[in-house]
Amino acid sequence: MNALVLQSDFGHADGAVSAMYGVALGVSPALRICDLTHEIPQYDIWEASYRLIQTVSYWPEGTVFVSVVDPGVGSDRRSIVAKTANGRYVVTPDNGTLTHVRRMMGLSEVRIIDEEVNRLEGSSESYTFYGRDVYAYTGARLAAGVIDFEGVGPSVDVESLVELPVVEATLDGERVCGTIDVLDVRFGSLWTNISRELFARLGVDYGQRVEVTIENGTRVLYKNFLTYARSFADVYVGEALVYVNSLDCMAVAINQGSFAAAYGIGTGVNWTIALRRAPRLVYE
Repeated sequence: MNALVLQSDFGHADGAVSAMYGVALGVSPALRICDLTHEIPQYDIWEASYRLIQTVSYWPEGTVFVSVVDPGVGSDRRSIVAKTANGRYVVTPDNGTLTHVRRMMGLSEVRIIDEEVNRLEGSSESYTFYGRDVYAYTGARLAAGVIDFEGVGPSVDVESLVELPVVEATLDGERVCGTIDVLDVRFGSLWTNISRELFARLGVDYGQRVEVTIENGTRVLYKNFLTYARSFADVYVGEALVYVNSLDCMAVAINQGSFAAAYGIGTGVNWTIALRRAPRLVYE
């Protein structure tokens, strides 16, 4: 019996999440069901993809994740289960939700859900709640061992999956450039796609200054020199800093404040960030 972990953009204001729990427990009352989050912004496939890569690898092998952010529900988009390279499973619509897991973790196999077998009995005329009728049901059957992975349905080529546009981080002369992929939502920190390894090529040590430039399209929204800190405790309360986040990528924050709110910063491929070592004549 493996854990079943649920993610959606449903929130908790109504009974949608509870209905998914009920369907899963109907498959097996012994199932251990946990929540990743149900606070993904409505229809935000990109954030759903990022929250999966933030979480999946920390769960035991065999864990089944159900991710339902599905603005194309009822359309011809495919319903799939993917097996990651390290042995976890993700049940989701094929709409780009697997973008980060595929790129950063790898997928070994993908199968299309056979709804003739893996669909809640009595739901075949409903086309608006696949999260309950297909994804939670199939995920529960897989986690409980009612079906094995082959029992999900026919195998399809991993290369056929829908993938969201991604801009790779680059080293451009004396600076590294990337995108602001997502926020640390509760605290307003900016999480970038610039890896610690790429940033390290600038030769910046802890305690030294970094020039941070943030743009949205052609507009410069922020430009300043910040301390590269090991942790928030290394700077004063209210001071901004550059640090390495829990995904081993570079991030920008305000100690006990929200950087995103303070400067009106958003996320996505149009939000770019450049980091470079501060000129010696300014700070050294």
